[in-house]
Amino acid sequence: MSGAAVFLGLVSLQRLVELGLARRNTARLQRRGAVEYGASHYPYIVGLHVVWLGGLWLIAPASILAPVFVWLYGILQGFRLWILATLGERWTTRILVVEGAPLVKTGPYRFLEHPNYWLVALELLVVPLAFGLVLYAGAFLVANAILMAIRIRVENRALAR
Repeated sequence: MSGAAVFLGLVSLQRLVELGLARRNTARLQRRGAVEYGASHYPYIVGLHVVWLGGLWLIAPASILAPVFVWLYGILQGFRLWILATLGERWTTRILVVEGAPLVKTGPYRFLEHPNYWLVALELLVVPLAFGLVLYAGAFLVANAILMAIRIRVENRALAR
């Protein structure tokens, strides 16, 4: 198995673990009465990530990796852990709001609005660049930016209630 396939396998495993955590946290939040916002655009976000990862599996497993981008991806995972630790059971892939729950303003949220969305955008860029796929990275970065513009608008309105 090539280093590229191992790297892609680790990225895929990370995404699957995240989905499991998100499902668990979503169920907990819904039991606490959380209301979901933006459900109509959520399938498009899921679709973007499925196509992004699936496309990488089709075209990148035999590629030569650029180590600097693999290291950068590793650094980004440290940022991910900081986000997950800060949000705890409030981290999910959906927009869920529990009435009366205070906004998180600690951890990376002290310095940056929507740090998880910035992280995901960087991952969508860095992983394809690790395989030398510049146009692929750019295309998904633009598609993600369009979806995030919608999502952030919806999330900001939901959190302002």
